[in-house]
Amino acid sequence: MDMTGRVAVVTGAYGALGSAVARAFATRGAHVALLDLAVSPPPALQAEFGTGHLLLGGVDLGDVESTRRAMLAAALRFGGIDVLVNVAGGFQWQTLGDGSVDTWDQLYRMNLRTAVVASKVALPALVERRQGRIINVGAGAAAARASAGMGAYTASKAGVQKLTESLADELKDRGITVNAVLPGTIDTPRNRADMPDADFSRWVTPEAIAEVVVFLASDAAWAVTGAAVPVFGRG
Repeated sequence: MDMTGRVAVVTGAYGALGSAVARAFATRGAHVALLDLAVSPPPALQAEFGTGHLLLGGVDLGDVESTRRAMLAAALRFGGIDVLVNVAGGFQWQTLGDGSVDTWDQLYRMNLRTAVVASKVALPALVERRQGRIINVGAGAAAARASAGMGAYTASKAGVQKLTESLADELKDRGITVNAVLPGTIDTPRNRADMPDADFSRWVTPEAIAEVVVFLASDAAWAVTGAAVPVFGRG
């Protein structure tokens, strides 16, 4: 899965999964643009990607103009865009009875609108390459029966899957594939802190998910589009 010379844009790239995805592309020779709402990357990430790549903080991926400026900066820096990976998103557990309706809007904006805006803005550059790739990060929980407190999150992530299917059909004759990965519980420091009694060995690592993302972006996956790939580890 050689990515030498290709340009990958990763949203939500300062987090655990986003940085793992960016690293997976970089180690295979890609130029990577790391986009995130946070203004500054963690120092270790700055040191790792500060040379030969592009770190763009303060990007509101729910805003078309903010995202357009970031995509243009990436395209100008590296001469185009070959791959877009929509990792940006968030989670909140909240029942409808005790929670706020605003939570539904917030999770829609974080999980679905960011993918919609980034995909729309990146489309001209991806079409120009004639072999563009879009990989969205959905959620395994959105493909199952939603439990109490998971309504807003799973609804927004189910929207990501439907966006993937629709966009894949829209772009199937333009040389662009669109796929999604559906992770189970991801082994991150945040999840370990939130669920200290869980069996972490059964969770899927960010690195394992990143490997599937890179495969979907590779030439080997040219015939795969509109797919939703579960990546659950042993969970």
